[in-house]
Amino acid sequence: MPEARHRVIAAGIRRRIAAGEWRPGEALPSRVELAAELGVHPQTVRLAYVLLRRAGVLGGEERKAVYVAHPPAVRTLTDADAPWPFACETTDAGSCAATEELAARLAIPQGTRLRHETVECLDPGGRSAMLVSSWWRGRRGPHASFAAELGCVELTEGQAHALGLLVDAPAFRVVRTRFDHDGRPLETADLLLPMDRWLVRLAP
Repeated sequence: MPEARHRVIAAGIRRRIAAGEWRPGEALPSRVELAAELGVHPQTVRLAYVLLRRAGVLGGEERKAVYVAHPPAVRTLTDADAPWPFACETTDAGSCAATEELAARLAIPQGTRLRHETVECLDPGGRSAMLVSSWWRGRRGPHASFAAELGCVELTEGQAHALGLLVDAPAFRVVRTRFDHDGRPLETADLLLPMDRWLVRLAP
């Protein structure tokens, strides 16, 4: 059975990138332009671009210009409570009512007013490496210990946009909860780490 046309085109684009025809950060031709060059329908090129975005070869948002993605810096997460060593940007802050899940994580009644903050952690090149959304009650203070649970999620539209990925792209989700000296939850957070940029190493 012959391989799908868009996959053949995607493989050709990979070869051209490897040969140096397009370099990291450089825009590729539009779907219409490349379709005319290859003698195919623009929709076929769109499917090839989507495939290459999912693979991390191309960057850019759907229905906009695409470019050759810079190889992501693959980092290893060993301590989910360690401070981020590079630049961070607060992208959202405010208050919200505790959902059922947040109430369980913080051992509080559902509907309790919480403070909320989302921070985008940037790598040394200025690209997004991780999103951290935190919720806490009252004043933020020092903690004595923490617990972390690792899982996987599909990114929402807003999360994917911030990380430069496609909607529904998979990511590691680290649920981190901080406790006071008596073991009471003080703060909980979701750490979203794109799977193509992170390894997770469990401490012995």
